[in-house]
Amino acid sequence: MSQECNHDCSSCGADCPSRNSDPASFLKAPHEGTKIKKIIAVVSGKGGVGKSLVTSLMAVEMRRRGHSVAIMDADITGPSIPASFGLTERASAVENALLPSLTATGIEVMSMNLLLEEATSPVVWRGPIIGGVVEQFWTDVAWGEVDYMFVDMPPGTGDVPLTVFQSLPVDGVIVVTSPQEMVGVIVEKAVNMAEMMGKPVLGLVENMAYFECPDCGKRQYIYGESHVKDTAKLHNIPVAVSLPIDPLLTKLVDKGQIELYDKSLLSELADSIEEK
Repeated sequence: MSQECNHDCSSCGADCPSRNSDPASFLKAPHEGTKIKKIIAVVSGKGGVGKSLVTSLMAVEMRRRGHSVAIMDADITGPSIPASFGLTERASAVENALLPSLTATGIEVMSMNLLLEEATSPVVWRGPIIGGVVEQFWTDVAWGEVDYMFVDMPPGTGDVPLTVFQSLPVDGVIVVTSPQEMVGVIVEKAVNMAEMMGKPVLGLVENMAYFECPDCGKRQYIYGESHVKDTAKLHNIPVAVSLPIDPLLTKLVDKGQIELYDKSLLSELADSIEEK
């Protein structure tokens, strides 16, 4: 046991005798009445690759298919999900629970930005406190019955990813990357963490992979040819998807109208998830 141990194994990665070897022992019970069929964590090895965008697009895709969908924005210090959906009002509460906000098409969302008086107020907290808030998003929010919950994780392999993987019954992981990362070890870090936590990687999404000319339709690989399929094959990831640089998508996200984007960029990944 570490000399600085605070006896809170949910926020600690140390391998010591006091840790129960059964991962299920750390699972937290959701709020009463919450029934979620599938929980999928969306992760990245570094920031700025479009993880929140992929989370939002997956939620929109599944909602269009008739599923009940929720998003837990676990990126406590850098939440961006509400802005993509145009959510500006603070989340409400009843006597014993927080209530998720609803997007225009009925996607449930809980995010730190929905609890702050000012969306621009910084959250300057230490890791254990942030991990505790993520747990509360699971235990104190009345999610109800949900088919698919997508958890938008902060980048990296720190406190919050560890808390999510240990506290929530995560069914699988989507790894988001960018072309510049494909030759590095950043993707491997995210994949290896999922494997360490016993979570299958359901898909690899390469964002900003190419730009498609609106006049001739030819694809321009601005950052070089994509290697996403090779990377997926190397790590035995079943689905690999490349997303374009699309000015229309960027415009709709900035306006908080991502649900109006009508291209099914992640349909292959959604098909695979539905089949599992």
